[in-house]
Amino acid sequence: QVQLVESGGGLVQAGGSLRLSCAASGRAFGGYAMGWFRQAPGKEREFVALIRWSGGSTYVADSVKGRFTISRDNAKNTVYLHMTSLKPEDTAVYYCAADSTVRYWGQGTQVTVSS
Repeated sequence: QVQLVESGGGLVQAGGSLRLSCAASGRAFGGYAMGWFRQAPGKEREFVALIRWSGGSTYVADSVKGRFTISRDNAKNTVYLHMTSLKPEDTAVYYCAADSTVRYWGQGTQVTVSS
């Protein structure tokens, strides 16, 4: 059974940085794409970033390009979201997802950016 556990969220001032982690377990993820999504209060969940476990190619949403990067540590089965120059509008619950034939979700971690 696939399990995704996010960590690293918290409260940070505007302009600050955070690193989110997503520890994946339950199967081999070589054929998976791992992604980060976020959902702000009253808004739909939106895509943030993606990395292919095999090969490491990445894609980042325009709204965070230049500020957020995604990376992975194969040995730790962990995917990271490095967030810099945070803005109050980045405040949301951030979810990790694993995509193959189905999508698995983590439980989410809260990121709050104060102005």
